[in-house]
Amino acid sequence: MSNFDLTSQSRHFIWEMITKEMELHYEQGVNERVTPDLNLEEIQSMVSKYDPNQPVPYEEAIRHVLEGMKKYIVHTPDPNYYGLFNPRSSFPGIIADLITAVYNPQLAAWSHSPFPNEVENYLVRLFGKKFNYRDEDIDGVFATGGAEANLTAVLAALNHAFPEYSNIGLKNISATPVLYCSEETHHSVLRAARIAGLGFDAVKKVSLDHSLRMDPIDLAHQIEKDISSGNHPFMVIATAGATGTGVIDELKRIGEICAEYNIWLHTDAAYGGAAIFLEGGTDMLDGIEMSHSITFDVHKWLSVPMCASMFITREKEVLGETFRITADYMPKEANQLDIVDPYTHSIQWSRRFTGLKLYLSLLFFGWEGFRKTIQHQADIGDYLKKELAGHGWKLYNTTLLPVACFNAPEHHEDQKFAKYLCDRVIQSGKAWISIYQINGRNTLRACITNYATGKKEIDNLIELLNTLREKYKK
Repeated sequence: MSNFDLTSQSRHFIWEMITKEMELHYEQGVNERVTPDLNLEEIQSMVSKYDPNQPVPYEEAIRHVLEGMKKYIVHTPDPNYYGLFNPRSSFPGIIADLITAVYNPQLAAWSHSPFPNEVENYLVRLFGKKFNYRDEDIDGVFATGGAEANLTAVLAALNHAFPEYSNIGLKNISATPVLYCSEETHHSVLRAARIAGLGFDAVKKVSLDHSLRMDPIDLAHQIEKDISSGNHPFMVIATAGATGTGVIDELKRIGEICAEYNIWLHTDAAYGGAAIFLEGGTDMLDGIEMSHSITFDVHKWLSVPMCASMFITREKEVLGETFRITADYMPKEANQLDIVDPYTHSIQWSRRFTGLKLYLSLLFFGWEGFRKTIQHQADIGDYLKKELAGHGWKLYNTTLLPVACFNAPEHHEDQKFAKYLCDRVIQSGKAWISIYQINGRNTLRACITNYATGKKEIDNLIELLNTLREKYKK
């Protein structure tokens, strides 16, 4: 065999085998342990089992990989996974990734993939309008995740505030740039500051109010202080759906402050942006349209496979100003058309057709399908909070999103209790939860991140928590 295609007979055999195995896992995967045994030596031994100098029979190779996936991953698609916004993948999202892999379109140049590129442009505009941006102002790109989208935002804000930055670099700009975020802001913002050359010292942490939201009064105070010191406040990063607590900042008030001081406002709505589909979601996200840019992760609440995020902005020229570069070797067939080549418009150069999994899901289910699925998860989140309270657990976060940070009040000062419970839940293989610190105290965190999670799973989780709570007392 002189190429990687395999024979037609072999391909048909593998397609049939994989289809059968994947359908079985997709339908019955809930019967497996949610969490793996973390035996590093055993896992490394399995990975290096075969000699790379000797090809492995196709079926054996595939079964080897499937066994590794079944035994040694946290099964995030399981309805008993209450974790970090890693949902079950919708079926059209899975099919979209398969189609993308077979066609393998290159989206760097518009002329190489006009249909995929126009699909992604269409989706950016659709969701921009969902967030109340004016159609004529909307621009944006798909990204690999919220970290890339947030980095895009930092770079865009820098170029907006310091147009000379792209040419002369940070060391030669006129004043020290400063950006503001809260303790609840995703840590990818700190990484973005480091990558952009700002450094951690350029990131100022704004205090939280009693609801764990960014405090607008402290924000305004810090901005005034930096201006008086000769610094240049160029960006504020608000959060809509904090990873730990699900809290949504006061976007409208923060937007007003940013407008007053002419500062770029970016809202990290990677998770909470999907609240726009909920009853009352418009009120939750009131003021998001004041943001100059938004991060929205499609692979979270919209349940498409990893990785898919969007950077959306109402500053139509900023992406070109930030990333535009020309290369003589790039295709030029569409130069006479009113188009933008994505490689001139984003961090990525080579680009996968990330938007297809969202596009196909939207074609399958429409807006109403998204609304029903997201509302179901919010309702199950309400049920979780009600059942926790009914069994004597106390909630330590306040959010309408399905994120619960809780603890047994009699053990809240005992830092070992939450860790004990979390470890035992994970070791049981019956569920996955995590620990999150609020005001210096450990809490247990559970989030409804799976459209297959129902009241039965919540009842089982509560029973497990109550049993472990009683054992700890003894």
